[in-house]
Amino acid sequence: MKRPLIAAALVLLIGGAGLGTYVYRHREAAPPQYQGWVEADLVFVSPDEEGRITNLAVREGATVNAGSPLFTLDDDLQRAAVSENEAAVVNARQTYDRAKVLLKQTVGTQKAFDDAEAALRSAEARLNSAKTRLDRRTRFSPVAGTIQEVYFRTGEVVQSGRPIVSILPPENIKVRFFVPQDRLPAVHIGAPVLIRCDGCADDLNARVSFISAQAEFTPPVIYSLEERARLVFRIEAIPERPADVRIGQPASVALVGTAQRETAHADR
Repeated sequence: MKRPLIAAALVLLIGGAGLGTYVYRHREAAPPQYQGWVEADLVFVSPDEEGRITNLAVREGATVNAGSPLFTLDDDLQRAAVSENEAAVVNARQTYDRAKVLLKQTVGTQKAFDDAEAALRSAEARLNSAKTRLDRRTRFSPVAGTIQEVYFRTGEVVQSGRPIVSILPPENIKVRFFVPQDRLPAVHIGAPVLIRCDGCADDLNARVSFISAQAEFTPPVIYSLEERARLVFRIEAIPERPADVRIGQPASVALVGTAQRETAHADR
């Protein structure tokens, strides 16, 4: 009776060892993961000149197309400049026409005609510039995307160069993560990666779009005991479904296909 029990125990022991080896290899086959976060390159839209906001056509979270109106600034000064330059063009054209007639009648000089022609071209250029300044008091979206933030409200005065709204184009969303030097040969532009984050789908894929050529220390926001204080290289990947992630969201990135190649090499 003891021999069958011993044989059964040996079978279970061998089977357990085999299962342990399988679990060990299965765990080793998991792709290495690296910590990172989601970020994006926002498009900031600013006025060319100082002005007071008279109309704000968008709100935070709204979706806009390229060419959609964003905001309008007061344009009294610009309209006055257009009127002034229109009058200057009229006067310059009269002077030009008179100089042209006098030149044909051999009464005027070539220099007087050339000066009148140059004055007319200069006046027309100033008029075109004034019209452009007037047109740009209403700003339109340069890209399609989502309004992320509105920094000023209707009635507020905005300095030139200060952004009034920021826009997030979906293609500008990316995942930034850091890879140690010994793993860098496994990464290349266009390589697929798998993104893991809280609330994200299990099949959120991305492709590497940037590999830094310069090493740096692991950023302090990466709270990994294994990776901190190590020289790493910054990698960026573009998600296939940008709408599934949020800016600033922590994420884990797995290099797809790396573990399989390393496991096959180890088995040989």
